[in-house]
Parts: sequence; structure tokens; C-alpha cells
Amino acid sequence: MTEKFATYDVLGVPISVVNVESAAFEIAGWKHDRRARSVGVREVASIMAMRQTPELLAISHRTTMNLPDGMPLVWIGKLFGLPVSRTCGPDLFEKVMLESPRTGLKHFLFGGKEGVAEKVADVFRARAPGIEIVGTYCPPFRQMTESEDAAVVEMILQSGADIVWVGMSSPKQDIWMDTHLDRLPLCMIGVGAAFDFHSGAVRRAPQWMQKAGLEWLHRLITEPRRLWRRYLVMAPKFIWLMIFDLIRPVTKIYPKRKEPRK
Repeated sequence: MTEKFATYDVLGVPISVVNVESAAFEIAGWKHDRRARSVGVREVASIMAMRQTPELLAISHRTTMNLPDGMPLVWIGKLFGLPVSRTCGPDLFEKVMLESPRTGLKHFLFGGKEGVAEKVADVFRARAPGIEIVGTYCPPFRQMTESEDAAVVEMILQSGADIVWVGMSSPKQDIWMDTHLDRLPLCMIGVGAAFDFHSGAVRRAPQWMQKAGLEWLHRLITEPRRLWRRYLVMAPKFIWLMIFDLIRPVTKIYPKRKEPRK
């Protein structure tokens, strides 16, 4: 079902060797082919969640592209000598949206708090005249009923959208996309907090912090209660696991010699 992109392994998750430009180019090329695809953005927290949960890890292997959102994933790719650069949800969302008057892509915005998706739609209609945003939907925080879900699927299909942008937290957005691969023959892209950033509801880190790989610090400072565990507990654990994972092949090649029995 999915294309085969060059990937590199990060704790069992296949990360795509892409940048914002190449990812946007691939997505534009899928226009109107009516194939179900999901695209996920990966950073340390989602990698750790997938490593710890077999069901989530399996989802990452069914995903067409796993984008290197977090800078640690980019640094690992560069360590392997790969031409990879940061491809985060808000940046990819912005690029694809702004280019869509030329590419002709039609968009459906799914997720965010009440009214946020509509505000994002207004922002990009002003920034990119001619853009086709064919629908928005704010799902309830609770799990949707079967009838509600069926109604949303029908709404998306009737809209004629080429892309459904899914603005939820991870792994919730990954699970939603994966469970709809057999019902939505189009491209679904999970972009996390992109709706909040582009609507102005949440202020993003300055460019210099993004380029330096410090966007996590900005988010921790602005939302400490929600994000402290992600950055102060999971991130150090990720580093330790990656170090072990990188040296493991050396251990296999050069096993420790057993002392002869006396």
C-alpha cells in the first residue's frame, strides 16, 4: 500500500530521509490518486511511546512517511551520513498550504479546540488566495461514537479533499489515521500543534531556538506542567537508549572474551 522511501532506524521506528521541500513535493504528487496514506511527524516523545507499545510501533511501519520532526532524530540521521533535515509538522503544513493554489490540493482540517481549525482556514485563505480549504471539524475530547465517526468520514469524502490535516496530540492522531486507512482513500497527515501555532493560540519558539534544536526548551518553559515529563524524563532515557543502540553492533562484532576456566 505504501511507497518505499529511504529510511533509517531510530529505536525500531523507520524515519524517512526527507526535508520539508522533498516531503511537500511527494505529497503534491499524490493528488487525486485516491490511495490511503498516513504521514506522521516523529520526535523523541512519540518514538519512546512507539518503542514501549507494540501496537504503536506497528502503526509506524504502516505509515507512508515518518518525518524527522525532533532535532535529535535529524542529528542521528546526519551521524549516518544521510541528507536529512528537520521536517516538523507546522513547517510542512505551512509550505503545502501556501503552495496549494499552484498544486491544486484541497484541504480538510480535522482537530484542534473549538473554533481553531476555522481560524486557521481564515489565516491561510488570506495568505494564499485561491487555496481550497473544503472543510473543518473539531472532534470531541471523548471517543466518538460509531455513528459520529461515520458521519465525519462521509463529510470528508463528500468534501473532495486530497489531504486531511489531523491536528491532535500524538499518539492519538496516529491511531486515528491508522484506523481510517480503510475508509478514507486519501492522504492523512498528523501535524500535532500546527493548528495552535498558525492560529496564534500558541506562540512558537523564535527561529534561532528552532535552528539550534532548542524549541523543546521554549515549549517546556511555556507549558511546564504538561510537558515536564516529556522533556525531563523521556528525553534523557531516549539518549541513553540511543547510545546503547548505536554501540550494540560493535558489541556484536567484538564480543567480550570469556576467561578460561581454571
